[in-house]
Amino acid sequence: MSDKSIGFDTSDITPETGAPAPDRLISGNPQFTTWNIEEAEGGIYSGIWQATPGKWKIVYDEWEYFHVLEGHSVVTEDGGEEIHLRAGDRLIVRPGFKGTWEVIETTRKDYVIRV
Repeated sequence: MSDKSIGFDTSDITPETGAPAPDRLISGNPQFTTWNIEEAEGGIYSGIWQATPGKWKIVYDEWEYFHVLEGHSVVTEDGGEEIHLRAGDRLIVRPGFKGTWEVIETTRKDYVIRV
């Protein structure tokens, strides 16, 4: 790779861990692992995120594109239909999206976020 490109190699990245805020948790004990690969000018972030089973409320203030690498999750917008996400699925979530994220099987995705 050159200084003008970067791969999604997480081998030298120490992951961050976390969980949904207690007031957003609906069920289970989901745990997050995030490998932040790039933080670019203009509020752009990219990396890989993984979550274990559980369900929580989500509120997006940012724009996100992601590609599911493995697992099974269900994203549901308030008042909308369930979106089942499995390996190979892609989604764009726009600012203002409110709903729930439920991990059925541990899910891993790569993402690009613009704040």
